Amino acid sequence: MDRRWRSAAWPSRSGFLRKYRDEVMSRLERDSSGGNSGKGGNMEAGDRCASLHALRVSTGGEGKGSVRRLIGWMTCLGVSGLVLWLIETDDAGLKIRLRRIAEMRAFASRELGLPSNGSYTRYTDLGRPFVSWTVFATPELSLAARRWCFPIAGCVGYRGYFRETQAQDEALRLQADGDDVYIGHIPAYSTLGYFDDPILSSFVRWPETDVARLIFHERAHQHFYVPGDTVFNESYAVTVESAGLERWLAHEHKPELWNQFERSERTRAEFDALVRESHAHLAAIYASSASAAEKRRRKVAAFSDSRRAYTLATSGDPGLASYQQWFSQHLNNAKLAAVAFYTDRVPAFRAILHEENGNLLGFYARVRQLGSMPKAQRDRILDRYQALDSASPSLRQASSRTAKLPDAGR
Repeated sequence: MDRRWRSAAWPSRSGFLRKYRDEVMSRLERDSSGGNSGKGGNMEAGDRCASLHALRVSTGGEGKGSVRRLIGWMTCLGVSGLVLWLIETDDAGLKIRLRRIAEMRAFASRELGLPSNGSYTRYTDLGRPFVSWTVFATPELSLAARRWCFPIAGCVGYRGYFRETQAQDEALRLQADGDDVYIGHIPAYSTLGYFDDPILSSFVRWPETDVARLIFHERAHQHFYVPGDTVFNESYAVTVESAGLERWLAHEHKPELWNQFERSERTRAEFDALVRESHAHLAAIYASSASAAEKRRRKVAAFSDSRRAYTLATSGDPGLASYQQWFSQHLNNAKLAAVAFYTDRVPAFRAILHEENGNLLGFYARVRQLGSMPKAQRDRILDRYQALDSASPSLRQASSRTAKLPDAGR
């Protein structure tokens, strides 16, 4: 299963956290001193595992509610030891995996130039499969994702909840208004280095290559983040994760993992191509002068074509079977938008990395330069690199060969 578009980032290092830290900590102490010793005191289990991106810091009368959500998230992190497990366990598999993650962390800092901090040094058992649930929505006849704007987060193309029922309620509300809606299941997040993000039970037992991807992806968010530009942030992080994983595998010299990676990359590329084709087809339909009724008819036909294309592609690559659930369940605009956040600008960032001869430090400098520009200017430059990547089918392979050199990112 492809685990992209399944993490979220805290988009700011604002003074909000400093302003409320004392109140948060005092409430944590009060809650943890209640009954249910060792289980978070008066907090419900669902409240203990909030994701930062679910925080809706708002103006007006909701300030206290925002603090309560922050308390829930900090408790999930293991603040005050409420849900923090020390790495003293009889689970031999878990011990091995935690040691491997420690090696991934060191590699990310030493070889990929990513931040060296306390993230992924602690383990938290959530007691559930996901840390949060994220709602994506689009109009019925558009691929443009709805955006939610917050004082700290800026404007983002999703809304996160740490209770699944809350996400479902929001999805039903949006559907009642006529929107296409998709709920993503989120196993991880990044606080951009403001806090030390924990290793979570929701991803710790994934295949090793997937865990490495996630660690490199989230550390990339810690390294750089542009508030309000989800596609830029996620496409940049996906580019870093892919380059980082190639270098990690070259460092490890484990043929079985390298073969797993190559199969995964091939299957991901085929999936991305299928989604891009559907996206382009639907974009043309929605931009046409046809009536709304005719657009609806063509939309249904387009998604049927997408399913057939997937079935045909699966016959050539059995690995695509891992996407069966994605294609078999209700396909809609919101699903395509969620994927686009993580893939749309990857070709452009890949071209920039190639232009830097695979040197990640030079790549980061270029990314920072782009991030400092107004969005319209940034997008024009990325459009040019996008076209360069599309015009050079061998560019990705050349970038991969460069990335395999032991010192390519140093």
